[in-house]
Amino acid sequence: MKITLLTVGKIKEKYWTMAIDEYKKRLGRYCTLEIIETADEKTPDNASDKEEQMIRDKEGERLAAKLKDNAYVIAMAINGKAYDSEGLAAHIDQLCIRGESHLVFIIGGSLGLSEHILKIADEKISFSRLTFPHQLMRVILLEQIYRCFRINHGEPYHK
Repeated sequence: MKITLLTVGKIKEKYWTMAIDEYKKRLGRYCTLEIIETADEKTPDNASDKEEQMIRDKEGERLAAKLKDNAYVIAMAINGKAYDSEGLAAHIDQLCIRGESHLVFIIGGSLGLSEHILKIADEKISFSRLTFPHQLMRVILLEQIYRCFRINHGEPYHK
């Protein structure tokens, strides 16, 4: 199985990088992990709705350019389907059983994802109705993917 995190923006803080590296190492025994970062747009203070839409659209174009035709695309979106850890593990297991060998999880920038990305995604998943910084969302997502593999392999995980 191949897992790709397709994200907007770069990680600059060492503590986020260290956490991401730890989960990359842990996931190495279960899957091939790739993280692709695309450039983010500067958001001016007090940006209008139209300016924010233009920023999401530009970032969305960059994300869409990195998508592969054979990948199953999961957009991380606040209004997506919510799972508990066991439910997400079962869902990922079912995707594997039906032959999806490449899952791409998309994390947007500070303004979220463009409508285009949300429309072309095979599904939308939400981890919470709360808004998280996109850097932290990478760590949370990687931890949950790791937890899913542990659950699906019948291995212990922290509850």
